[in-house]
Amino acid sequence: MLDLGCGEGKLLRLLLRHPKIEYILGMDVSHQALARAAQRLHLDEMPPRQRTRIDLIQGSLLYRDERLAGFDAAALVEVIEHLDPNRLAALEAVVFGQARPAHVFVTTPNADYNQLFEKLNAGEFRHDDHRFEWSRAEFAAWAAGVAERHGYQLRLESMGEEVEGVGAPSQMAVFGQPEPALSQLAKAVNT
Repeated sequence: MLDLGCGEGKLLRLLLRHPKIEYILGMDVSHQALARAAQRLHLDEMPPRQRTRIDLIQGSLLYRDERLAGFDAAALVEVIEHLDPNRLAALEAVVFGQARPAHVFVTTPNADYNQLFEKLNAGEFRHDDHRFEWSRAEFAAWAAGVAERHGYQLRLESMGEEVEGVGAPSQMAVFGQPEPALSQLAKAVNT
């Protein structure tokens, strides 16, 4: 399992609780965030057998990285909005083109929901480091394009309690590669 943009390790901690997840690789661009993740996870005190299940690496989602290949799943939890929009094509090429995990989970804030935050003025983002925040329609369009370009199936989900007219606070795209047997069957039927 890949946790891309793992930050201080919140998701990593949850993933470590699942014994069926054999190996977890957390990657972040920030050395400081990785150091905090290592402290939070108590990597120095972790039993050797548990320690072999997790590694933390510094890297960028914008550049090809062979260390990301061969994983069953990847999570980008509240990560994409920290990138400039013109860099999303590079992220797409790395994650969906080069690494190609069987499943990819991408979450991002739902801009439609922002109007419910009393302290957030119109047009402001939830975090100073956010470069953009997408509406549900914008996120759905981006995710559908990624899925089509890279041969993934797509499911969109709301994250959190939904409010009529604006949706939930966050949104998730679940990308999955088609099952090989189904792909072969589809090709046979179409020929």
